[in-house]
Amino acid sequence: MTGKDDSPVAELRGATKRFGAIVAARDLNLSIRQGEFLSFLGPSGCGKTTALRMLAGFETPTEGDIFLDGQRVNDMPAHRRPVNMVFQHYALFPHLTVAENIGYGLRQQRPRLAASEIEAAVTRALDTVRLPGFGARRIWEMSGGQQQRVALARAIINEPKLLLLDEPMAALDKKLRHDMQIELQTLQRTLGITFVLVTHDQEEALSMSDRICIMRDGEIVQMGSPRDLYDRPRNRYVADFVGKSNFFPGRVESIDGGTARLVAEGGVTFTGVAGEGIKTADKAIASLRPEQIGLTRGAGGVPVTVINRIFLGEHTEYLVRHPDLGQFLILASRQAEAGEGNFEPGETGNAHWRDGAALILGND
Repeated sequence: MTGKDDSPVAELRGATKRFGAIVAARDLNLSIRQGEFLSFLGPSGCGKTTALRMLAGFETPTEGDIFLDGQRVNDMPAHRRPVNMVFQHYALFPHLTVAENIGYGLRQQRPRLAASEIEAAVTRALDTVRLPGFGARRIWEMSGGQQQRVALARAIINEPKLLLLDEPMAALDKKLRHDMQIELQTLQRTLGITFVLVTHDQEEALSMSDRICIMRDGEIVQMGSPRDLYDRPRNRYVADFVGKSNFFPGRVESIDGGTARLVAEGGVTFTGVAGEGIKTADKAIASLRPEQIGLTRGAGGVPVTVINRIFLGEHTEYLVRHPDLGQFLILASRQAEAGEGNFEPGETGNAHWRDGAALILGND
């Protein structure tokens, strides 16, 4: 990725934000690398937007510090920071043209830029977001996706060191949201600007981010690459929030070299990597992704009954029930179904998974 290195462009150091008795963010410690795409992911009220607003300068930490390029900026107002923000509803001026919206920030700079410089910068920004020739349009003449591009063009025109994105695709339909995810990634790689995204959409975070901060109750629960978080979640909360997972409670029978063996209801066993702090005889859960479970008519595995089937194109999602394990999901590929055929609701089959496929986690 263009311009990426290990030097932090921004840092949160013990950043805490209180609103009266409510702690919106607690002791956040985070170093944001130059040129990376970082996401804050979590449910509403988890503190992700508060973290973003402290970086932007719209909120001042009650405790701790915010640094930009090594400079403490707690008392620096938002308009003086080398940061721009794209809001969920874009905050465009309906009475201005597209070009006037994009060039608005440049016209506020002192000393004033020449009109020709602003016009040239607006043209470059429009080209960057693939809206050439749209400068004379009115905002209300633009589609939702086009308005988002206008908001992005306005945000990048003065080449900020940090571009903050507050759920910018929440108002778009699914297909357009997917298209804009690709466009945002391409734009970020082209410009080399550090992007920080706030979202509650796991697919959005997984598809675009270099690193993701999973948040809960104002704290960072786990941070890592999308693959790290998907393959090695720290606990049930992370496993449940990053992708789909099945959870089977039981007790840890043994641990050998970092591999744990859990016995669930009915004596069904699961083996896999032992999570942090897991010990023999602990109550724990086995986490198993739906795509790690096969469904066959042959012998082996555990007997299940198909409750529901959803065709998803390349995959079919089955909801099945086991008499002791309860209901869980299986994701079968088209290739797997080519050999076994479809299962109808009410049919029985056998669910199976490879030894060592599970993660044995604490149930928190």
